[in-house]
Amino acid sequence: MKKVITYGTFDLFHEGHYNLLKHAKELGDYLIVGITTEQYDQTRGKLNVHDSLITRIDNVRASGFVDEVVVEDHVGQKIEDVKRFNVQVFTVGSDWTGKFDYMKEYCDVVYIPRTKNVSSTQKRIDANPIIRLGLIGTGRIAGRFPLECKAVSGINIVGAYNPHGDHAEQFADKHEFEFGTNNIEEFFENVDAVYIATPHETHYEYAKQALEHGKHVLCEKPMVLKEAHAVELYDLAKKNNLVLMEAIKTAYCPGFNQLITVAKSGIIGDVIDVEAAFSRIIDDRNSREFSNENYGGSFLEYGTYTLLPALKLLGKNYDDITFNCIKANNGVDIYTKAQLKYPRGMATSKTGVAVKTEGQMVVAGTKGYILAPSPWWLTKNFEVRYEDSTKIDSYSATFLGSGLRYEIAEFVKAIGGDGNKTFQFTRGESVAMAGVMERFLRDQRMNQNEV
Repeated sequence: MKKVITYGTFDLFHEGHYNLLKHAKELGDYLIVGITTEQYDQTRGKLNVHDSLITRIDNVRASGFVDEVVVEDHVGQKIEDVKRFNVQVFTVGSDWTGKFDYMKEYCDVVYIPRTKNVSSTQKRIDANPIIRLGLIGTGRIAGRFPLECKAVSGINIVGAYNPHGDHAEQFADKHEFEFGTNNIEEFFENVDAVYIATPHETHYEYAKQALEHGKHVLCEKPMVLKEAHAVELYDLAKKNNLVLMEAIKTAYCPGFNQLITVAKSGIIGDVIDVEAAFSRIIDDRNSREFSNENYGGSFLEYGTYTLLPALKLLGKNYDDITFNCIKANNGVDIYTKAQLKYPRGMATSKTGVAVKTEGQMVVAGTKGYILAPSPWWLTKNFEVRYEDSTKIDSYSATFLGSGLRYEIAEFVKAIGGDGNKTFQFTRGESVAMAGVMERFLRDQRMNQNEV
């Protein structure tokens, strides 16, 4: 008897799962399916699992292809199961190609082609259908998004849009999406929600079009470059009962949220000063950070990160803000220091694309301070320090993948009805962020405060 084994979460059971099990069964005589526990899913970075373990087991059994079900609850179990059940074939979907080649030492490994039209033929579970997501833009960050999206239950990327159609089609083929197109109307017809990953200056128009077409929007930072545009988009989303979120990934990560909670708990007293830095030396002078004279540079690229802790801890209502920049010959800022003044506090943001500085964050209080080491925007650990230098409280938190999965998970929850309860990055903070970007662009175009 030729035994085959496969594994998965099998949440919100759909046609893609059905086809995977069907093809797996065709590889042998006896099919064993490993289904992950909620706890194990969390440790391996799977977020927002909707169905209970029992429901997922029942759905898998109901397919009619499965001879035996096992529960997967720890690392290394796949090898143990192959040995224990004397399995000849290990199989998973093609979106994991290469990931499980280490299993070839124990049995044959087969990667089954992914069902591209999974979300159009899926079974609808209760009131929570799988969200059909489309990507607007196919550049660097869009390339990291599909892998992170796989770690979140309840959402599936189905297509991509790029004004240059061949780019969209190539990107879609590479990531096994249903379609790639340069026709924006065709794109909107086939998605429930969009992720916008285009140059900064295009965000507003794409977000507005999406909301007018009834689509939920997750937009890369900075979402817009004018405060009035931010207000307009949030009002439009509210009017159409849609979710609009700005994708500052740090805002949604566990470690950063823990840091904000600790700072607000009073353990370091009143927060008086927030300093945050984010810099990289980018060698490619043809990149948009350098080549885009109007919308490139360090502050538009990284300022949303460094302003985030100031807005969270000191608030949206600052008294004044000043910018000091070092610029390239084409006028793009290669290093910017922004300083915010509050009634009883201050904040400093340092960003660079051709100048390197220590990428840490310090939150100073009247009883102590918080130090988050570089790269603090991927917060995995931080310390609380006091006047007594021998007293140090250390904190650590999970940070999985590139961090994008946390904002995706929040987006899915918001669409499911929890959006109005989110505190990670609020409408007011997003509008304030847009106001800072608008002020920066206005000041720089007037050549004020330039060093």
